[in-house]
Amino acid sequence: MSQSRLSELTWHEVRRAGEDAIALLPIGSQEQHAAHLPMGTDTLLVEEVVDRALRILAQEASGPDVVRLPVLPYGHSPHHLFAAAVSLSAATLGAVLEEVLDSLVTSGYRRVMVVNGHGGNDEIMRLAVKRFALRSEVTVAACSYWNLTTGDDDAGRPDVTPGHAGWFETSLMLAAHPGLVRTPVPARTTVEPPPLFDRPPYPGLTVERHGEWARVGGATDDPSGADGVPGEQLLQDRARGLAHAIAAFDAATR
Repeated sequence: MSQSRLSELTWHEVRRAGEDAIALLPIGSQEQHAAHLPMGTDTLLVEEVVDRALRILAQEASGPDVVRLPVLPYGHSPHHLFAAAVSLSAATLGAVLEEVLDSLVTSGYRRVMVVNGHGGNDEIMRLAVKRFALRSEVTVAACSYWNLTTGDDDAGRPDVTPGHAGWFETSLMLAAHPGLVRTPVPARTTVEPPPLFDRPPYPGLTVERHGEWARVGGATDDPSGADGVPGEQLLQDRARGLAHAIAAFDAATR
């Protein structure tokens, strides 16, 4: 297999790689992550998972060829502007994804995978992928990294996965970028009633109420018990899951 970064290739190499390789696009965000995590948490974590997944695949002689694009560091984050965020509208993010995909196809790529690190991007990303594949001769895959667990390493707390600035993300950051976590991590004050986006009044409902994010202080659950040891397990499990997903996508579309 071969792995390369688009930014480091010449245009001739980009064209040649497009004949066989999967173009891999990570996307993240810049938004508040409570008082203890940096704005770029989603971007940093999706890059970490992609890095680890590609290292796993590099150990396999027959693994897929991958051309990695620079991470898109901005996402759809209007719900975090009560504190601070650099946000794209849903229409703009959809258009950006479509134009990146269109550029890749024009440059010779026929297989693309988008790997997402921010919950607010998920629906927009999936819709963009579906719409693009309807009009272009391309096979596109999309995923959010936290969903790609192998199930081999259960480090716990599925009830708060992925959450936002809570136990899961804080544990991952303590494993990947401990120097960027402001410690001691403060406990989240219990908020009653709990936010409707997190606990809808009936299963299957999606409920959004104005002002909920500001009311809960920017985090969905208490991060104070976060730990880098389970964070490392969780990161590595997601990396293995992503590696398996890339290999499966390659086998199905080669």
